[in-house]
Amino acid sequence: SDYVKHEVRRYQLGEKNGTLVAGGNDGDDGLNQLNYPTYLFVDRQQNVYVSDNENHRVMKWNKGAKEGIVVAGGQGQGSALTQLNQAYGIFVDALGTLYVADQENHRVMRWTQG
Repeated sequence: SDYVKHEVRRYQLGEKNGTLVAGGNDGDDGLNQLNYPTYLFVDRQQNVYVSDNENHRVMKWNKGAKEGIVVAGGQGQGSALTQLNQAYGIFVDALGTLYVADQENHRVMRWTQG
């Protein structure tokens, strides 16, 4: 992830520019935007999960998608169970359960899909 350009790129060996996978649209909070992406997780289907730190959410970008899906947080900065305060490390298990290090709330949050 490139937190300065607010984007995620995929690189093949030997590539210099890579392919835009997520974000890259000025670092705001739209579904096609990221603001300070920090951590990534790529699942077996090559979907990319991104901790969108300054938007206090985790986004899932399906392979080839032009927009992401909010899968955790996205309800503004806060400490409620539906909110995050700076999403950092992320992990998705084999059942699709998402775990998020919610840095400023000093907790790990779990979201199940569905």
